[in-house]
Amino acid sequence: MACLVATAVLGATYVVPTGDVGAQETVEDLRKKIDVSQKALEAIEAEIRQYEHELTQVGAEKKTLQGAIYELDLSRKKLQSEIQATESRINSTDLEIQELEREIYIKELEIDRNMDAIAQSFRTIDQIERQTFIEMLLGHESLAEVWDTLAAQATVQQSLRDDVQILAALKSEYVHAKDRSLDKRDELDSLKQDLSGEKNAVENVRSQKDSLLDETENEEAKYQRILADKRAAREAFEKAIADFESQIQFILDPSTIPAAGSGVLRWPFEPSLMASCGQRASAFGNDYCLTQYFGNTAFAQSGAYNGKGHNGIDFGVPTGTKILAALGGTVAETGDTDRYAGCLSYGKWVLVRHGNGLATLYAHLSSINVSAGQSVSTGQVLGYSGNTGYSTGPHLHFTVYANKGVDVVPLGDVKAITSCGPARVPVAGFEAYLNPLDYL
Repeated sequence: MACLVATAVLGATYVVPTGDVGAQETVEDLRKKIDVSQKALEAIEAEIRQYEHELTQVGAEKKTLQGAIYELDLSRKKLQSEIQATESRINSTDLEIQELEREIYIKELEIDRNMDAIAQSFRTIDQIERQTFIEMLLGHESLAEVWDTLAAQATVQQSLRDDVQILAALKSEYVHAKDRSLDKRDELDSLKQDLSGEKNAVENVRSQKDSLLDETENEEAKYQRILADKRAAREAFEKAIADFESQIQFILDPSTIPAAGSGVLRWPFEPSLMASCGQRASAFGNDYCLTQYFGNTAFAQSGAYNGKGHNGIDFGVPTGTKILAALGGTVAETGDTDRYAGCLSYGKWVLVRHGNGLATLYAHLSSINVSAGQSVSTGQVLGYSGNTGYSTGPHLHFTVYANKGVDVVPLGDVKAITSCGPARVPVAGFEAYLNPLDYL
């Protein structure tokens, strides 16, 4: 049939006419371009993995000024490679959209052909059925010719049924191609947002390096003094927050949150980074990947949390690492405590409330991609990791709360902190803090 012949032609090389689908180009040409783009992407991703490996080594070394500068340079190079990778993905997605547009165009042509065939079948059947059996007998020289006409009528009817089935299949394929095209367009929009975020992250890394060189005047001794002052300020600040939170009354109802071990949250960064730390079990013992546990760790007992326990977990991820939503939800608020002198705290942070009774905090970011009130999906980029706030090295601070127990308040409400003005941070009663490893 006409449709099957056209499909066979498609299996070889089909040149799409100009029009809504752009210049003439074969589907095979587009596929070759996509393959070339994918191979280029693989090469860039290998380069990114090498940078990640080098950053893990630098992150595990003793903190020195030159090490910090080298780490920022590596982070910038890694981000620039990620920009190339994202641009390559955008190019591939563009080509896939073009391929889908051509597929849609071809389906439209085939649907039109089948519609024409069906219309012709209906006209033929109508002409045959207009004749009565007597008229057919009178119009033919023999009874054999009558039977031949009736047989032809049956053939036309069967052809019509075949055409209708093929048309239904083509329409289904057409709808599927349209849906895939819309999905690809959404993917393209997301990639363009990633690209913008990566470019902002590069600028933030450059700014951090410039600030570091200005503050230290490229002297190791000054850098070490800055680190020591920041540690002392952090401990005093966290003690004040812990004292404030100890007065917040909150009784946790276990029925309002998921059960421990339920695995309802995903890791807040790409799986490839988790792989560079090792598998989940070994990662917990890796000082680079998981640098601080939840609860009464040695660090918490040393004074930073006044013995109340570390209120989250810290991941030693390099500056500029994509930080992802651990679960879909709504951005409750974002903040940047670095904007206020003497009030560093979490630096740039994002708080997301989820529909299952949990809320998550992502802190010490270098840049933020979302805004308060925005709905986010699991795995969506919230921002990029950094070294903002009272942080002595690049890392992600990740906290899980019972949603009902966490609120965002001005730090001016904390009596021991007088210089923060309108800076805001999430606070919670101690029972509202949950061990993130119970849900990852």
